[in-house]
Amino acid sequence: MPARHRAFLTSLATNGVVIALTGMLLFALNDAMGKWLLSTYSVGQVVLIRSAAALIVLAPFVWRMGWRPLVRLEKPRMQVARATLVTVETMVFYTAVYYLPLADVMTYWLAAPIYIAAVSPFLLGEQVGWRRWTAIGVGFLGVVIALRPSAEMFQSPAAAISIVGTLFFAFLLISGRSLRKTPDTVLAFWQMVSGMIGGLLLSIFDWATPNPRDLMLLGLLGIVAMSAHMLINRSLKLADASVVAPLQYTLLFWAIVLGWLFFGDVPSVAMLIGATLIVASGLFIFFRETALKKRDRVLPSIPE
Repeated sequence: MPARHRAFLTSLATNGVVIALTGMLLFALNDAMGKWLLSTYSVGQVVLIRSAAALIVLAPFVWRMGWRPLVRLEKPRMQVARATLVTVETMVFYTAVYYLPLADVMTYWLAAPIYIAAVSPFLLGEQVGWRRWTAIGVGFLGVVIALRPSAEMFQSPAAAISIVGTLFFAFLLISGRSLRKTPDTVLAFWQMVSGMIGGLLLSIFDWATPNPRDLMLLGLLGIVAMSAHMLINRSLKLADASVVAPLQYTLLFWAIVLGWLFFGDVPSVAMLIGATLIVASGLFIFFRETALKKRDRVLPSIPE
């Protein structure tokens, strides 16, 4: 390959990494803003206004695409199930950050790839060898350490909410594999519509009229979230998924920093140890799966 072509591809990959890192930062800011707003407003109200603002950001892309793809859906039942799952997972996430520090919640959510690897032989028919099973075991150990099992833990809803939420997130990622042909704009549109419906139903029972400043912040929450999604999608077009995907673990760094800056949260030793095991396990599983996919292009599949 000519040197100028290599330089061009390197430049694209570098831009993709920068864009992905910016998207991850925006996701973390979205989480911190959500946690702050939840001290005044209900989960349903936050999700309702967030989803409405995100739809406004999405509107130009829907206009350009046209309405036909929105109604001619691939696997309609799966689309409905996924949109509902996104809404429930979002609400559970915001409920979790209401009770727990951002870094704790992010640690539990980052364990989702480990859960996916664990259930993939049963739900997806994928082969998982002893190396990845070992990594899965290490990841589960990290979750247990981060949870800090104790009698007090079972008296608080926070731990249970976090585990349920991260399981929802894992199944959400799995469902995405079966809808790969659906454009991102279509997926995002129905997710936001579902969020508005779910948020409206919940906020009916707990509504606090926001002042102009808070209404702007609630709207900004949706704008930031949708911008983050767009940046991540753009980064995947400029750089390989094998480069972008591991960058999701920077979310934990930002959760620790923002949690300390805005809420005075200091991570516990147990959480840091658990997070380290979860991140190490997740990275190993990801790179192992990437390596096996490359090898299977030329050799028969052998589980390792």
